[in-house]
Amino acid sequence: MRWLALALLALAAPLRAEEVVLGLSRDTVSITTSFEGSEILIFGAVKREAPILGDPPLEVVITVAGPSRPVTVRRKERVAGIWVNTDALRIDLAPSFYAVATSGPLDEVLLETEDLRHKVSIPRAIRSVGAPPEVGDAGAFTDALVRIRERAGLYAMAEGAVELTDQTLFSAAIDMPANLTEGAYDTRVFLTRDGAVVAEFDTVIGVQKVGLERFLFTLSREQPLVYGLLSLAIAIAAGWGASAAFRALRPG
Repeated sequence: MRWLALALLALAAPLRAEEVVLGLSRDTVSITTSFEGSEILIFGAVKREAPILGDPPLEVVITVAGPSRPVTVRRKERVAGIWVNTDALRIDLAPSFYAVATSGPLDEVLLETEDLRHKVSIPRAIRSVGAPPEVGDAGAFTDALVRIRERAGLYAMAEGAVELTDQTLFSAAIDMPANLTEGAYDTRVFLTRDGAVVAEFDTVIGVQKVGLERFLFTLSREQPLVYGLLSLAIAIAAGWGASAAFRALRPG
């Protein structure tokens, strides 16, 4: 009888599931010799099984992460008038590109515990397990990496950049800089209520070199000797061409 009562209560409870229906203006980015960056429009809707009344409003958080690689961050100090490397910290994994867009201030739309669980904010997306004993301020190295990549346009936090209409439709534009790393860019959309994640959707944006960029990249990896000789030949030809043009333009 107890199990029957629980089943009846479950059937009588209102359906509250919410899901993300997502779209992308493009799911691939092609890097060519003239590539100067791109913009990806991420848009979607909230699918509900039943109307939800009286609940706190939904918020949306979107993240786009490029391939993660280990990074060594070095500290420079001035010694006897010369800048030299002193301490160094190897960060286990850091995304080559990372963008966060939210429908409001991050600390209001996402709880700290949820940030820790899903690794949403930029510092949480960087994995640095441990530091050598001689490095006492490991956090400063992570902060330095974030600042460097923010200046390069590779890391971005855009609070309030997600437009959310009628608690149903949302959209955000993510700027992709020219200096992208080739690979799969994991894209996540979180629906939150009172800071807690109530739904999540994952997809991938592909970034790849094409044309001459792809040929040179493949050649440098598979035949480095040929690539080096080709680079040397191009440099010699360019130098000879510039010298010939200078002689031709020089008054007799």
